[in-house]
Amino acid sequence: MSAARVLALLGKELLDLRGRPGIFVPGLLTGAIAIFLPVFLAVILPAATGERLSDSADIEIALQAYRDQPWTRALDAEAAIQSMLFQQFLMLLVLSPVAAAMSMAAYSVIGEKQARSLEPLLATPITTFELLAAKVLGAFLPALALSLACFAVDVAVAALFARPGVFMALLTARALGVLFLMGPMASLTALTLAVCVSSRVNDPRSAQQLAVLVVLPLTALLIAELTAGFVVTVPIILLISGGLALINAGLFRLGVSLFDRETILTRWK
Repeated sequence: MSAARVLALLGKELLDLRGRPGIFVPGLLTGAIAIFLPVFLAVILPAATGERLSDSADIEIALQAYRDQPWTRALDAEAAIQSMLFQQFLMLLVLSPVAAAMSMAAYSVIGEKQARSLEPLLATPITTFELLAAKVLGAFLPALALSLACFAVDVAVAALFARPGVFMALLTARALGVLFLMGPMASLTALTLAVCVSSRVNDPRSAQQLAVLVVLPLTALLIAELTAGFVVTVPIILLISGGLALINAGLFRLGVSLFDRETILTRWK
């Protein structure tokens, strides 16, 4: 593999994204919702109703699952519940880079097909592996940057509006593992799926519909946390991330095989 060719194509991918700012809208909307919901539930709603979160028996029962976590022991009941809500909605924040990755990966391949710029690219000495690596990185890096930006805003919002010490719940090993290990692995799965499907279809929505399957397990985890008191611990994060890494390796191999130059040129004439 030639790193120079990958970097050159990666630079082109990133420049192309500057001309399509609308492609970031799904990721930005998901991130905004993930930041607003815990603030609404933990800060705005109790202030509007005059009822403390710690007075709710249902929330207190859910909090018991988190009482064994070191980051809740130094907090009072209200702050502990707020920190629990901010941590739980990190799972929704993980969907922000996934949503961005799906859009960017699908349009990266199909957009070039529609613009008739893929055929000249395939005629260059670049290998299929290098082409796919650049396409994947071209979607993954902006999605990761979006994730970092949303996380920074989330921490700042928690520090400004929640009770003292609550924002530290977003800096624990569990929280960082969810956002910077499981999140990127899920993003890679979504965008690799989108790239694989894009090699066989003409409509970017078709690629996005299959890649959206990655969202379903993450949504199930969020629902389990909110309704069943399920705690996504560090070992679970490592297990899920390891499984996604294996899936990503298999999908990348599949993507290389699907990006057969002759087949793509023939199908996309």
